[in-house]
Amino acid sequence: MDLRRRISDRHGEFLLFAVTPPRKSTSPQRVEEIADATIARLRPLGLDGLVLYDIDDESDRNAEQRPFPFVSTLDPADYLARYLTTWTAPAVIYRVVGKYPEAELRPWLDAQDPEQVLSVFVGASSRDKEVAMSLKQAHALRAQTSPELAVGGVAIPERHTRSADEHLRLLAKQDAGCRFFITQVVYDVNAAKNVVSDYRLECIARGVDPVPIVFTFTVVGSTKTLEFLSWLGVEVPRWIQNDLIHSDDVLSTSYEQSLSCALDLITFCRRLGVPFGLNIESVSSRRAEIEQAVQLAARLGQELHRPRR
Repeated sequence: MDLRRRISDRHGEFLLFAVTPPRKSTSPQRVEEIADATIARLRPLGLDGLVLYDIDDESDRNAEQRPFPFVSTLDPADYLARYLTTWTAPAVIYRVVGKYPEAELRPWLDAQDPEQVLSVFVGASSRDKEVAMSLKQAHALRAQTSPELAVGGVAIPERHTRSADEHLRLLAKQDAGCRFFITQVVYDVNAAKNVVSDYRLECIARGVDPVPIVFTFTVVGSTKTLEFLSWLGVEVPRWIQNDLIHSDDVLSTSYEQSLSCALDLITFCRRLGVPFGLNIESVSSRRAEIEQAVQLAARLGQELHRPRR
């Protein structure tokens, strides 16, 4: 069963892997090399889909200095179309919709093959940010232009900890057409469980079926990367921070923490009957971190109940 059908039928237990396209300054030859290496690493995993992030400068959301400078990357749709031509599984393309006026987004939506491409619409990083299109407008345009295109939304467990209404945001996005959700990186498993529990109960109260929630996990190889996750709004519990900061092998410790969180959420979602997926994120250029992320995906793939390929 392909990814789109599993999502439409509200079946979970699928495995995704997320990458960021190369920098815009990268030479075409080097981009080809990166794309070929990515496909060679990921093909043995038997993934249900590849996630391609659309990067935006979020400095308006956080006044603190960014641990890593913002660098523009290639458009994920162009990267897929021009360089990932031998990738055969579906691709989930993120769209920071505020960057795209209707004249740009409409033809892209119209040109997509819904059997091979899904998308995640991301809204503005802050209320004060000027945008070419709002999230609400983007969903309306998708419904008009490409109703068969499966579109997902972003889920932020940490926001639920602060405001206790993330489950209501998810249902509002679901009403707008979202067929699945992908979280930002999860380290606080209790925050993720709270969202899932409240979302399930609200679905029961409204008489609607829950859609798949895809939990994102990553590995970090340095304390600076950990700082960057915090800058992005990822809540890393103090005890995990202590483990990582004082570890003799940050990468291995991070791997074990992510694996533990994922296994916990797998068990929890199965018990509650909420469909779920796993998304392993690899946005580092360091080979050790990339290979560890691939290893995490391979390990977690063994835990999922997936149709044999």
